[in-house]
Amino acid sequence: MGKQKKIRRYATMKRTLSLRDERPKEKERLKPTKKAKKDPSALKEREVPQHLSCLFFQYNTQLGPPYPILVDTNFINFSIKAKLDLVRSMMDCLYAKCIPCITDGVMAEIEKTGQKDRVALRIAKDPRFDRLQCTHRGTYADDCLVRRVTQHKCYIVATVDRDLKRRIRKIPGVPIRYISNHRYNIERMPDDYGAPRF
Repeated sequence: MGKQKKIRRYATMKRTLSLRDERPKEKERLKPTKKAKKDPSALKEREVPQHLSCLFFQYNTQLGPPYPILVDTNFINFSIKAKLDLVRSMMDCLYAKCIPCITDGVMAEIEKTGQKDRVALRIAKDPRFDRLQCTHRGTYADDCLVRRVTQHKCYIVATVDRDLKRRIRKIPGVPIRYISNHRYNIERMPDDYGAPRF
């Protein structure tokens, strides 16, 4: 390995700032502000979401027979696989009248699949199902169902989708209906929902 040649530079000067330099001078610079120490005895303010009037702790007072049930796409498909009649099985589960409801987002999702879910489409177009209009854009059914349930707490959500169940569990007072062992089950439904109200 040889030595590197040092190149001698002629007429090099240190760079100096011009008199018209636009950067702030030392005097003009802002001094860092010191944070005031917080008083531990002072009251702390924080924003807490307002509780809905329809909820008494976790008990939803808006739910009652006839139960409106928001149906998801995969719930219809799994019901077909398990050979369950949707309306009759819903009534057998709750021992009360149930009104299955389908939003426009769910209907669009079923129509997108085309020939694969033609039986599900025929079931969804049944006149016993209520059709709910959606005002939002897009056809993502999970967001549609979660948005509707957060606005109106009077629905039971019927789904088999794990991600949707996880999202709905975070919303207080909304029961979830799912399929297990070839029958419908319900999650988070207090015992006295079917009791008459005085």
